[in-house]
Amino acid sequence: MTHIISLHSFRGGTGKSNLAANLATVFTAAGRRVGIIDTDIQSPGIHILFGLNSETIRHSLNDYLWGKCAIEAAAHDVTAAMNLGPDAGQAYLIPASMHPGEIARILRDGYNVGLLSDGIRQAIIDLQLDVLLIDTHPGLSEETLLAVAIANTLLVVMRPDEQDVEGTGVAVQVARRLDVSRLWIVVNKCPAAFDEGQVRQQVEKAYDSHVAAILPHADEFMTLASKGLFVQEYPDHVVSQRMRQLGHELMMSGR
Repeated sequence: MTHIISLHSFRGGTGKSNLAANLATVFTAAGRRVGIIDTDIQSPGIHILFGLNSETIRHSLNDYLWGKCAIEAAAHDVTAAMNLGPDAGQAYLIPASMHPGEIARILRDGYNVGLLSDGIRQAIIDLQLDVLLIDTHPGLSEETLLAVAIANTLLVVMRPDEQDVEGTGVAVQVARRLDVSRLWIVVNKCPAAFDEGQVRQQVEKAYDSHVAAILPHADEFMTLASKGLFVQEYPDHVVSQRMRQLGHELMMSGR
């Protein structure tokens, strides 16, 4: 059975896409066949972490949603970008389009969300996926609700600041109403001055949910500037270690 993991945040800027890309790398390194789908059609970006741009993207999720191609044709093999060993699995990214005209068309005309659901299920079959990661659009929209509802595991990514607190609570409440099988919180960009034990206790009490990881703030993310995958560029960094721990916990829970 394919483990479907949706990553969501109520607000932008939480590092959700970076986390999705790095978890995909962890899963692929463990020999899994991994899919990543960017459903943040209004503001896509995860493809940049894998070295793709508008010139190298043959087909996108947009093309599938508008009937221009099959979902498999929109899948790009990004395994080489991960620079893994011979025992690695394979990773496929289904990106959203970066063309301004196509983004404007989505904003103006929308699309059939039911077709997105069909595409997700077909991609799992066509690509023979062990794991599918869905990078959602921040906030709550029809496509986000679909991505949350279809998941076996929902990772709600938040920063430890007051602006995220209320929005994360809304996301958690909505997910519970959709009967998500497993809802975990990831606290990202946690300042070094914060007591992590206290942060964990406060978040778990506030949302009655398991805090799967606390990822400390790292200046190296700014230095890397989305030009690569953190777990590969900084393998010994505490953030990379915790991402691998989170990936392992997700793999164990998905059995």
